[in-house]
Amino acid sequence: MKKSNAAITGVSHYVPEKRLTNADLEKIVDTSEEWIRTRTGILERRILDDGLGPSFMATRALEKLLDQKDLDPKEIDLIIVATVTPDMMYPATACLVQNNIGAANAWGFDLSAACCGFLYALVTGSQFVESGAHKKVVVIGADKMSSVVDYTDRSTCVLFGDGAGAVLLEPAEDSEGILDFILKVDGSGGEYLCQPAGGSLRPASHETVDAKLHYVKQDGARVLKFASSSMAAVSAELLERNGLSGEDIALLVPHQANKRIIDATVRRMKLPTDRVIINIDRFANTTSGTIPIALDEAVEQERIKTGDYVVLASAGAGYTWGSALLKWV
Repeated sequence: MKKSNAAITGVSHYVPEKRLTNADLEKIVDTSEEWIRTRTGILERRILDDGLGPSFMATRALEKLLDQKDLDPKEIDLIIVATVTPDMMYPATACLVQNNIGAANAWGFDLSAACCGFLYALVTGSQFVESGAHKKVVVIGADKMSSVVDYTDRSTCVLFGDGAGAVLLEPAEDSEGILDFILKVDGSGGEYLCQPAGGSLRPASHETVDAKLHYVKQDGARVLKFASSSMAAVSAELLERNGLSGEDIALLVPHQANKRIIDATVRRMKLPTDRVIINIDRFANTTSGTIPIALDEAVEQERIKTGDYVVLASAGAGYTWGSALLKWV
């Protein structure tokens, strides 16, 4: 029997200082500031320095969260890191973060679901709280997409940036916290957005490196069509099955991949246009980092208050997509 709901009781984020603007990209690849802005909504993105990985950003985000909550790292029970760009194949990024902050009593693991990674990890982490197994679970989304982007491929290099966000999950009353979720996967779409090499099927070789198979490959038009329809549909379905309408939702916190995808979700949910947070213009698509970064900015801007209904939504490689309904504590 479920003992309690899981609620987000703290949120923080970290983005690198280095900015890569559309004007900068004009000098690197055959594109234009206007083309990028009108088709994606992106103006700039943050880039992590060479020699640093997602564990660096994840650790910084979590340290900020610990300070905000005045929380001893030894109180953390579990650390889940959502990432598709881990520092290395193993040990897990969660292990590196655990060691960095001195969370001596925590266990942890990484979760890979691309742009849906944070949402999948959030729901996974919530189960440990709801079951009563744990009292304090940290969920982090962190990706260094600049490490897997081909800066000679104008169809993908303009889309991505680096960043991380972290949340703390703790027990809450049944009417609060994470109330419902819908998560989906359709592996038949996997070939349209993927990193073909680097795993055991195609380990690194001269052939894979020369063919640039360790970079993101995407069928942009197909992925845009999928993401626009799937993220919108699942979010509308979540509202309907909980007896809610767009007017009941205080804020939509969507994955920041393309403004057109976000706009489609807002329309399908019949959500007032001022009840969505958009920061893709400043950070681009940070994959697992987008939702917690945007959520933290919403909290900083006081756009969420206790008792508000909040919807998180995402769609990405896998294909994976989903939505979660929260009542803010």
